[in-house]
Amino acid sequence: MNLKQLSQLLGLSQTTISRALNGYPEVNEETRQRVLQAAKETGYRPNLAAQRLATGKAGSIGLIMPIAPDHSSDIHFAEFQSGLAEEALRQDFHLVIMPAHPREEEQAIRWLVASGSVDGYYLAYMRENDPRITMAKTLNVPFIVHGRSLRLESDYPYLDVDNEGAFNDATSLLLRLGHRHFGLLNGPDYLDFAIRRRDGVVAALASAGLTLAASHTRNSVMTDEFGFRGMAELLRLPEPPTAVLCASTVLALGAVRAINQAGLKLGKDISLIAHDDVLPLLKPENFSIPLTTTRSSLRAAGNRIAQRLICQINGQEPQPPLHELWKADLVIRASTGPAPR
Repeated sequence: MNLKQLSQLLGLSQTTISRALNGYPEVNEETRQRVLQAAKETGYRPNLAAQRLATGKAGSIGLIMPIAPDHSSDIHFAEFQSGLAEEALRQDFHLVIMPAHPREEEQAIRWLVASGSVDGYYLAYMRENDPRITMAKTLNVPFIVHGRSLRLESDYPYLDVDNEGAFNDATSLLLRLGHRHFGLLNGPDYLDFAIRRRDGVVAALASAGLTLAASHTRNSVMTDEFGFRGMAELLRLPEPPTAVLCASTVLALGAVRAINQAGLKLGKDISLIAHDDVLPLLKPENFSIPLTTTRSSLRAAGNRIAQRLICQINGQEPQPPLHELWKADLVIRASTGPAPR
C-alpha cells in the first residue's frame, strides 16, 4: 500500500498522514494512533527516498566494523549490535555498517558522514586518549560513545559501565575471603575498559597492602583459547594465584578448562570471578561450577545507545543525559570460596 491509498482508506490528506507518522505535534493523538494502527494493519511503510527528500534525513544510524585478516570476530560486538538493531527496528531506523581496517577507522567515519547515508553514528572499542572522539566533535552529525577514553575531557556523549568499580568490588570480595595471591585475565591492554578493570583490581589490592604483579596479568583478545592459555601460564608460576579475575565469561570458559585439566577444584582450590555481559549462549549459571560474576548487559547497552542517538537525531525533548555510567551487579555463585590453606 502506498501513501495515496492509505490516504483514501482513512479519508485524511497525505500531508496529515506523513505528519502523524513523523510525530509532528500539530497532529492530535487520536488521529496519530488511528494512522499508526492503519499503517500497521496494512503493512504500509514510508518511501524512504521520498522521506529523505522531504526531511533531509537518511533514517539511518551508522557504525564502523573493524575488520582485517588478523582481526578476530567478537561475540561481544555481535551481542551489542543485537540491542542496537532492536531499538533501530522499533523506531524504523536502518543500520549502515561500514567495514574498515582498524588503523583506518577515522577516515572511514569521515567517508560515512560525507556520504549522507547516516544521521548519526556511535563509536566503540575506546582507547586511551582516543583520537576518534576529537575528530567526531568536528563533524556536524550526532554521535555517541560506548565506553569512555582516559585522558580526554569528558565533554562528549557516552554510555559506559563502571568497570573500575566492578573489578574493585570483585577483588574486595576475594580479599574478604582471605585471598592474597591474585591473577588477572584481561582484554587488550590498549582498550579503555581493560585499563579501568585493571585499575579497579590494583586499587582494591592497594587498600589491603598488596600489589598485582605484572607476571600475574595477561592481556589478550577475549576468546576461550586465550583464556585457556593465560590460565595455564598462571598456574605454572612458582607462586600461582588462588584468585583470578576474568574480563569476560568467554575468557573464563577457557580458564575453567585449564583449571580442570590441572586437577584443581574451582571454588575450593582456586576462586574465579568473571565479567558477565549477559551473553545468551554462555550463561555463568550453566558452568559446571556456576561462576560468580560482575554483570551488565551488552544488549541493554546497545538498546540504550540507539535510543539516545535517535533521540539526538530527532531533536526530541527532553534530551537524555550527556553521560551514563552503569553500575555492574556483583552476583555471587559457587566459583568463589575461602582461600585454601
